[in-house]
Amino acid sequence: MVNANLRVPQPLNEPVKAYAPGSPERAELKAALARLGGERPEIPVRIGSAELRTGRVETIRAPHRHAQVLGTFHEAGADEARQAIDAALAAKPAWSAMPFGDRTAIFLRAAELLTTKYRPLLNAATMLGQSKTAHQAEIDAACEAIDFLRFNVHFAQTLLDQQPLSAPGMWNQTDYRPLDGFVFAVTPFNFTAIALNLCAAPALMGNVVVFKPAQSAVLSAHWIMQLLREAGLPDGVITMLPGPGPAIGGVALTHPDLGGLHFTGSTNTFNHMWRTVGENVSRYRQYPRLVGETGGKDFIFVHPSAAGDLDAVATAIVRGGFEFQGQKCSACSRVFVPRSLWRGLLDRLVPMTEALRMGDVADFRNFMGAVIDERSFANVSKYLELARGPDATVLAGGTADRGEGWFVRPTLVECSTPRHQLMVEEIFAPIVSLVTYPDDEYLPALRACDAASPYALTGAVFARDRRAIATASHELRHAAGNFYVNDKPTGAVVGQQPFGGSRASGTNDKAGSLLNLLRWTSPRTIKETFAPPTTVEYPFMGAE
Repeated sequence: MVNANLRVPQPLNEPVKAYAPGSPERAELKAALARLGGERPEIPVRIGSAELRTGRVETIRAPHRHAQVLGTFHEAGADEARQAIDAALAAKPAWSAMPFGDRTAIFLRAAELLTTKYRPLLNAATMLGQSKTAHQAEIDAACEAIDFLRFNVHFAQTLLDQQPLSAPGMWNQTDYRPLDGFVFAVTPFNFTAIALNLCAAPALMGNVVVFKPAQSAVLSAHWIMQLLREAGLPDGVITMLPGPGPAIGGVALTHPDLGGLHFTGSTNTFNHMWRTVGENVSRYRQYPRLVGETGGKDFIFVHPSAAGDLDAVATAIVRGGFEFQGQKCSACSRVFVPRSLWRGLLDRLVPMTEALRMGDVADFRNFMGAVIDERSFANVSKYLELARGPDATVLAGGTADRGEGWFVRPTLVECSTPRHQLMVEEIFAPIVSLVTYPDDEYLPALRACDAASPYALTGAVFARDRRAIATASHELRHAAGNFYVNDKPTGAVVGQQPFGGSRASGTNDKAGSLLNLLRWTSPRTIKETFAPPTTVEYPFMGAE
């Protein structure tokens, strides 16, 4: 026991390693890629201290080389989901009673392990299983994951420091309790750091978590569990259930002890989950907290005053639209360009796009890998057909090849209207659509950008005219939860740009901030009176 008001270490953003030729981190990562590429683990269902092998086995393959088997995993189903919830609830009393300092020490140790021993392993797992380049894996599976762990501890202490005023003769306190029941964390394939955070943030606040990773990211999820176990996380606090969403979610979302849902994924899936909770609301012991980050149709808007910045605009479009194959929730997928700058931008943008190398991410010369799986490849192929149809013109790319991996060339498409299907729907692939607008119709074009898509996640404006920037910020205030000025709309950093959007993009609970942690606590107010009254009458009742 420590008798002190503990102060957690001041968090700093983890420096991004460059992986330049000849660097020690490059050699270390190459060795980890070779190791994980040949291990082929058999990943079990983890329930409490038990590792279950259900016999329902799925194969893990590299998206950029789908003949390469990276391992197998046992699928969980409804029975395993019920067992996992029971194990989580059994672990909850001891976990929620653990002092804050002891809980935080686990996650701070996990951060330290991830800066060292686990950095090449989790990066390699993310590269092989999710087809990220070394840089994309580093900023995600290493740096952002470390930042989530360290900054969440800092934000949690800041939250716990918030206490009410006390009048003379009394002491008022706020007790930050975990939610009743368990939290169901449903995580995406595209960010390993998000998978970690969706589990770790509620757990830090004393909750227990049932973790269902995306089936296309089980390899990195396996290494997340290894990391947390080595850091000292007690069995049952976070339970991993790889498997089909309907079977596992059907149990978790209708369970009376559901306390909250922490979700990142598609808008349609989140809508279905929200509807399921609504239909079962009378069954729960409390109203479940629903936190979701969903789709996006993220934009870059160019003002005529950006004429001297076209190199920066083109770089923002290429990096924002094509890094990680456009499979970021924040990826640039629609661009608005004034007609006076159209030719100058295309002269830069098309050669940049056509020069991008794609292939096996173990070859560090490649800028891109493959889209995540066959289902995604088939979906992208439909949009490529649309790009070759009326009211659209392919400017670069436009092809796909499934021979060795699920490869889609980075594609630029000019559309005739901001309401073209390619400009409205989330595609989640390396396709960027562009429209032009008359230079003197800046305000109507901004309003068209705001109205055309149901999403409101990220967006950017490029301009030198400060009045134009202010106008865009005002008109697009509700069109993006993360708004960028003269930068690409991707790359939010924990502690610097808390991430999230509204409308069809989610509940905007801002991962990487105190606002998100507030959702995983149920405050209790305590009033203690030191000298309680002993008579019923009040002074005003006295005789004249």
